[in-house]
Amino acid sequence: MNYTRAALFIIGTELTRGVISDRHGRLVSSQLTQLGYRVERIIILPDDGTVANHLRECVKTCDVVLVTGGLGPTSDDRTRSIVADLAGVELVRDPLAFEALYQRMGERIWGANEQQTMIPEGFEVIPNPNGTACGFRGFVRVDEREVLVVALPGPPREMDPMFFNHVRPLLGELSGHDDFERSDYSTYLLAESKLEELCRSVAVEGLEWGTRFQEQTISLYIAGGNREKRTAMVEKLRSLVGPLLIVDGDVQPVELLIRELKERGQSIATAESITAGLVSKLLTDQSGSSAWYWGGVNVYANESKTRLLGVKEETLSTFGAVSAECATEMAEGMLNQSSAEWALSVTGIAGPGGGSEEKPVGTMCFGFASRTRETQSVQMLLSAYSRDIMRRRAATVAFLLGTLYIQGGRLLDTVKKWQYS
Repeated sequence: MNYTRAALFIIGTELTRGVISDRHGRLVSSQLTQLGYRVERIIILPDDGTVANHLRECVKTCDVVLVTGGLGPTSDDRTRSIVADLAGVELVRDPLAFEALYQRMGERIWGANEQQTMIPEGFEVIPNPNGTACGFRGFVRVDEREVLVVALPGPPREMDPMFFNHVRPLLGELSGHDDFERSDYSTYLLAESKLEELCRSVAVEGLEWGTRFQEQTISLYIAGGNREKRTAMVEKLRSLVGPLLIVDGDVQPVELLIRELKERGQSIATAESITAGLVSKLLTDQSGSSAWYWGGVNVYANESKTRLLGVKEETLSTFGAVSAECATEMAEGMLNQSSAEWALSVTGIAGPGGGSEEKPVGTMCFGFASRTRETQSVQMLLSAYSRDIMRRRAATVAFLLGTLYIQGGRLLDTVKKWQYS
């Protein structure tokens, strides 16, 4: 059977009432289009069971049907029973799904949450590492056709990795659609709208591109043509935005720094005064992180900077806590307090208050110290619409510049070439 036509059903009363906006339609449809599928419909429906009638009609003409939402523990979460009815099978408890949820919840699983381990008989579980509702996939017989039906939870932080890790590979393996040749990249600090503008400015005939927002990156794909044409386009982009802001593959910025440390068998220590431990958190998300991360401190009050890191009172009174001079002494103090080969520091103004004409919200200072290299520090101005985004951007800069520092690069020269707003 050839699989060419697809449909997407997005379930959520919060969506139909305008409480939240849909993110799945654009994301999933763009991925399906890249794979060569023709997306025939995207339908947003409330949690009232009306998706059942739409599904019955849809499977008559579509070869792939994806459903997001309606897999929670409450009475209005009906997706699993609706798909089971469509397939003409019973709901059965999946032992792997039950065990995974039991490990997380213990005896609290009994009750409403137990239904989240039930899937249509004959379907395969899609694990959900970020939530309680597993997804599932299977084929529904319609006349002489086997229609693929996939159900995923609604929250993007759960749906996105499940789709990219489990569903998209399956869609690529099915026959009949025309998969595009494509190249994937990760971009840092660039707003999605800015990236789109830059892509248009260097567009090459016969190539298409798309983006996907992630917490620390914007993923970029360039499809069509041949590898040489795609490479030429991304090199033009790199010449516009500056070094380090576009890398090949799906790479989180922290992975760049960890890779450098692991290759050298060395470790780093951190001193944070804006990111609230986010830098250390991201450095330790992977198991075995003690091999590359020595430890660190959060130093917000000036007293903590002087007592824990040895930052001079004179430095603080003359230049302020948000200054290249303070970042330098923070990094060097952290290096002296540790046995790590490298140290980084970050201090800045996350907002929404605390800025001044001389140092507006978004002013960030980064320091990098080494036992074998001269300390470097830079000051830059970042923009973001929330305190959380500002911190994440600061962490991204710390990882990018930390990587470059270890490689022997000149940080100030690099930052001057960046176009990231």
